Amino acid sequence: MALDAMTRTRTETDSLGSLEIPADAYWGIHTARALENFPIAKRPISVYPDLVRALAMVKQASARANRQIGVLDPVKADLIDRAAQRVIDGEFHDEFAVGVIQGGAGTSTNMNANEVITNIALEMAGREKGDYAFLSPIDDTNRSQSTNDVYPTAIKIGLSLTLQSLLDELRLLRQAFLGKAEEFHDVLKVGRTQLQDAVPMTLGQEFHGFATTLGEDYNRLTENAYLLFEINMGATAIGTGITAHPEYGPAVLRHLREITGLDLEIATDLVESTSDTGSFMSFSSSLKRNAIKLSKICNDLRLLSSGPQAGLGEINLPARQAGSSIMPGKVNPVIPEVVNQVAFAVAGADLTVTMAVEGGQLQLNAFEPVIAHSIFQSITWMRQAMWTLRVNCVDGITANRERLGAMVGSSVGVVTALTPFIGYAAAAALGKTALLTHRNVADLVVEAGLMTRDEVMKQISPARLSGLQAITEAIPIVRAADSIVED
Repeated sequence: MALDAMTRTRTETDSLGSLEIPADAYWGIHTARALENFPIAKRPISVYPDLVRALAMVKQASARANRQIGVLDPVKADLIDRAAQRVIDGEFHDEFAVGVIQGGAGTSTNMNANEVITNIALEMAGREKGDYAFLSPIDDTNRSQSTNDVYPTAIKIGLSLTLQSLLDELRLLRQAFLGKAEEFHDVLKVGRTQLQDAVPMTLGQEFHGFATTLGEDYNRLTENAYLLFEINMGATAIGTGITAHPEYGPAVLRHLREITGLDLEIATDLVESTSDTGSFMSFSSSLKRNAIKLSKICNDLRLLSSGPQAGLGEINLPARQAGSSIMPGKVNPVIPEVVNQVAFAVAGADLTVTMAVEGGQLQLNAFEPVIAHSIFQSITWMRQAMWTLRVNCVDGITANRERLGAMVGSSVGVVTALTPFIGYAAAAALGKTALLTHRNVADLVVEAGLMTRDEVMKQISPARLSGLQAITEAIPIVRAADSIVED
């Protein structure tokens, strides 16, 4: 190692030659080569803090395991352990500089972690960065490991950590919809199928449906999270465990479980586990499901709030910004729109993951970097989309009660509630008359002598129309009267 005080660099050497590294950088030559080779996304892996923490957790667990089984000097193991903890605690994340998209099946990411943690440890020991004769990124920090077990394990741990924040936001969003369901529990509206008027329901029932579907997604995401708990530590290069002590796998698992708090397990077939990335595809698919269903909810919010004068205009979304540079007073549903776009991106990312999983060959999948980036981005964007949907939209939604009431009163859909009493044929004829004459259905039923006013009003009460109060007794059907107009 040589240090040039004038240019503030240090020289590091690998099997390809030597490079000058900024003297204050905690990363080294392997990271430097990656920065030269992969100027693709212009986004470092540090944009995913949980991935960085997970990498440090793997290095910390490995140091403890290697010390336990006697293959790493206790002083070195302690230095690596303490250095990794500082990364876990949030320090030095800006030193994880390699791009999220990279060739090499994640080797650059693994080496970035090895170099940063090693140089932190060297500094803690009073040594200069790059003094690898004292503590080596490969021989010590990467002892008993390979990129091919470290990287997928770190991805799975990082995704598990990140998922918790997504689930927290999903839970809050569901609660927001439940709150609106309670607020709108007595607000009647016209339901719609195929965008055509159907039977009445309450706005509260509609919002409760939104909450229920989000609750189902919460359960599916939680179930699929367990797919990430099978790891392949100890597999090293291809699953045979070459260079790793036989006791390393069980030891590193115990320490990883303790460090992460996750119910991790070592795969029973390390060769299969090292080459197979199907768990990422399944997990990505559950994210896509959540995104698409959330997008459908946002479509409904946009439709229900459309207008406000010439559209449905049933609900009001909070006004967040001016909607046009040419039309004064226009306000657009910008929050649901941005959530829609996140959903489109998540669907695209899921296809990327699918193709990357399929692209694996023989004993390794070289495309785990794009798998990791795609899923981490999906979780990050979805979490932020859910937050803005809840805070900047759902919490402030109000109902246009008078408009909803007027639409229900004039809707022929209410005649459906009377079919058990007057029969389908009479109800259809009355519905047709109501459409042609724009008259109130209840008035037409009474005029036809089919039911009394009190009987009609009882059956088209909000509780009956919305199904909250069921009809349980047998009801005789009254045949159509001659006075029903059918033209």
